[in-house]
Amino acid sequence: MTTESLIKVCHLSEIPSNDMRCVSLADRKVLVANTSDGVFVADEMCTHEDARLCDGNLSGTKVKCPLHGSRFDLITGQVLDDPANIDLVVYPVTLVDDDIYISIENS
Repeated sequence: MTTESLIKVCHLSEIPSNDMRCVSLADRKVLVANTSDGVFVADEMCTHEDARLCDGNLSGTKVKCPLHGSRFDLITGQVLDDPANIDLVVYPVTLVDDDIYISIENS
């Protein structure tokens, strides 16, 4: 049986509008992006090489890896440009009183 847990990531005020930050949680590191289309949370590392995506560029809901230029859609996690070929893990986001939470599946 699989259940979901809500994990607090950070407060919305910690992420400026149209910007992103990396946040360390107890069991993972995530990228949090505050865009005009909403707040998105994904794994911090590029799926191609070990590069922190928060050191890359954010354009709308797209993040570009600083190392080799792969781009990912933060809504779906889909790879948009080579050389990455594995989609990025994205997490469902819930806002509660301006706190950002993500849903994590527990097995």
